[in-house]
Amino acid sequence: MFTFEKQDLGKNTLKYTVTIPVKEIKTRYDAGFDEIRGSAKIEGFRPGKAPANIAKKHISKEKIYDLLIQKLLPDVYKDILTREKLEPIISPKVELKKAEEEKDWEIDFTIAMKPAAKLPDYKKVIQKVKAELKKDAIWVPGKDVEKESEAEKMKRREKLLDEIVRNLVKETEIELSDLIIEQEVNNRLSKLLDDVRSIGLTMDAYLASKNLTTDSAKAQFKKEVQDSYAVDLILTEIGDKENISVSQKELDDFFEKISDEASKADAKKHAYFYSSVLRKQKIIDFLSDL
Repeated sequence: MFTFEKQDLGKNTLKYTVTIPVKEIKTRYDAGFDEIRGSAKIEGFRPGKAPANIAKKHISKEKIYDLLIQKLLPDVYKDILTREKLEPIISPKVELKKAEEEKDWEIDFTIAMKPAAKLPDYKKVIQKVKAELKKDAIWVPGKDVEKESEAEKMKRREKLLDEIVRNLVKETEIELSDLIIEQEVNNRLSKLLDDVRSIGLTMDAYLASKNLTTDSAKAQFKKEVQDSYAVDLILTEIGDKENISVSQKELDDFFEKISDEASKADAKKHAYFYSSVLRKQKIIDFLSDL
């Protein structure tokens, strides 16, 4: 059994400093050695048949410790989640703080939990947005709103929704783990780097062409991540409060609209995802109709 100390870092982020007894490390080291030895090819012996004293001369400690760590970290993480009854939203940040031979090991696991959102009175926010848009609308002689084209109606609705979402994000208090932001920003930077390289540019040249620096690009990504999570949280919270859900019939009707049978079968395998998308659309419709 591992022991740990728990620290609440705020913003739905927990840090667990885990101590692994030296006895446990030794047991796992021996098991790692036996596993590697079982398939090791050593001259003069059939694979896995070399005596332990000879195998030790051919199997490096680094290889054994690599295997030990690969197996140890998931076991410790699973133990934390089970004992603490946690449901993290992303993979943890893991730091091996102390790992000396013949001594206890110390490992930090920083875990990001589900972000929290404190909603404003969203109905009042929406009514205020609608009132402002109505006040700012410019009346054009001879223009009949009822005779607007579908494209014009869609454009007006999109503007309304953009304003609603922008104001809701501004008025909502979000507690988003810095770990989530860090991982998301790094993922976006990594993808950007791959995309830039694929067109034969360096990152510096690309950023210069956009009047950006690495720091300003990170800041931009950070805001995008925060806003994206904020929108998802707001819609989810409103959907929960208003008991908005997607029925099986609505989901089945959606699948029936997919003409290609292979695509339909694939979509049904990911029913949960499509149910989430349909629910989000129903929540958006609810907001625009308030």
